[in-house]
Order: sequence, then structure tokens, then C-alpha cells
Amino acid sequence: MPPDNESTRRKNITSYYQDKIEAFGPTHQGVDWNSVESQELRFSKLAQVLSHEHFSVIDYGCGYGALYDYLTSHHKHFDYIGFDWSEAMLSEAKQVHPENPGCHFTSAPIEKNADYTIASGIFNVKLEETSENWHQHVLSTLIQINQISRKGFSFNILTSYSDVEKQSAKLFYANPCDLFDYCKKNFARNVALLHDYGLYEFTIIVRKE
Repeated sequence: MPPDNESTRRKNITSYYQDKIEAFGPTHQGVDWNSVESQELRFSKLAQVLSHEHFSVIDYGCGYGALYDYLTSHHKHFDYIGFDWSEAMLSEAKQVHPENPGCHFTSAPIEKNADYTIASGIFNVKLEETSENWHQHVLSTLIQINQISRKGFSFNILTSYSDVEKQSAKLFYANPCDLFDYCKKNFARNVALLHDYGLYEFTIIVRKE
């Protein structure tokens, strides 16, 4: 039966990713990506929202903190908060990344705003949810992300332009034009849609004035 409330959804998704991280550890497979190369390609697109000066960023659905590693290799000065539902993911993240004042991992609701929020892969796995319910979940989550992001945010999601015969029933495929339009109308005038990097997905970047 499809989940009928947020707590059930969270439990199901957390269980799915806990199985992945327990099977594969803090690797790209542990967060359900096909390769390191595709994972870093995603990060390079999502990170286009960031400035080159000192910034703070929330990694919304941080997994084991791979985005933090990517950012440290491309930016010198930033403060990072990794948020995830899964305590198993956060346990791995804390083991992989020694404690320092600029890096923090948590499952607690985000109450303090950051300059930017990045969400990679959090909208892809819907499991038994209907596409209609999951679509509403995507929109409500984007509203939350917008509220905690002072300067902008970025996210990726599987594209409805994927080959139909290759689509999986447990995954969600979004119409890029619909989400671009929603972000443009509700969040900011400066919105970019990236759909030209060879993966069956797209990235949306929202920059606030």
C-alpha cells in the first residue's frame, strides 16, 4: 500500500537507504549512484549555484557527506551542514569526516538558514508512492528548502524524458518544464534548468536577488 503520511514515507525511504549503506558502505553505491564519475558530475552542476566567496551551505539529504568532499576540493572557505533522515548515513558521515567547526551533520530539523541549500538525489526514489503523491512531496520539500536558503538553492531529479522502457516503477520521473515553471513563479526570477550533461536527469538552480 502507498504511504499515506509523512512518517511512513520517512520510515520507508530511510530503510531503503539504510540497506544500501549497510551493503556498500560510504561509497557511491551506498547512496544508490552508478559511479563516482556520475556522482561528481551531478555535484559540479548543483554547485553552480554557489558563490566563490565564503558561504554557508546545507546539504539536504547528505548521505555519507560526499558533497562535502567535493566542495573541499573546489572551495576554500565555507560552512557545511549535512542533513539526513538516516542515522545510519549520518553515522558513516561522522566516521568519514573528522569533526571540525565548519562541518556538522544532523538529523534534526533545520532551524537556522544558510546561504545555499543543495539537494542531490532526494527526489528520485518513491518506492510504493503514487506519482501524484510524490509530486506533492517534491513541491512541499522545495518550499521548505526555499525557506532555509538565503541566496539560492539547487536540486536534481530524474527526467520524464527518460526512455520509457528503462524507467523503474520505484523511481519518480519529473517534467523539467513543470518544475522550472514552478520555481520561476514561486521562488525567484533567476532560475536555470540544466538538462544537457548526459544523465537521465536534470538540475534546477534557483538564485535569489
